[in-house]
Amino acid sequence: MQIDRLDAAIIDIFTEEPGIGVLECSRRLKVARATVQGRLDRLHRGGVITGIVPQVNPAAFGYPVITFCSIEITQGTGHETVFASMEAIPEILEMHTVSGASDILVKIVAKSTTDLQRVLDALAQAPGVARTSSVIVLSTHVQNRCLPLLHAAAEEVDERL
Repeated sequence: MQIDRLDAAIIDIFTEEPGIGVLECSRRLKVARATVQGRLDRLHRGGVITGIVPQVNPAAFGYPVITFCSIEITQGTGHETVFASMEAIPEILEMHTVSGASDILVKIVAKSTTDLQRVLDALAQAPGVARTSSVIVLSTHVQNRCLPLLHAAAEEVDERL
């Protein structure tokens, strides 16, 4: 789906202020309310926007330790079997099938390094897990960075028009 600068501006506003409302957004952008609503609907239908929900910060409610864990699964075990067993571990925020030396990459949060050990032990004991390797995040500099890419894509489309 192609997006333009107006789409990017609408997404910018709703990203910065998720509760703003369509009318106020249209006032700021100096376009009709129906234009903003129509664009939002199109962006949702096209899968560019997957939802307008609060962003949760696990550190703010007691889970400041972030870890990425690479998992190798046993031969003959499907990824879906491993994923199903990991769903019971609430500290796992993301699970991805990856290429390379490991099979799965997960993002984990924990209350402390001691708590992290408990989570990693549970993960290592999950059916189908052969080996794990983890790294602890010391500092986060960029997270969920999509807006620069969105603007670059919008400018590319506008330049072609």
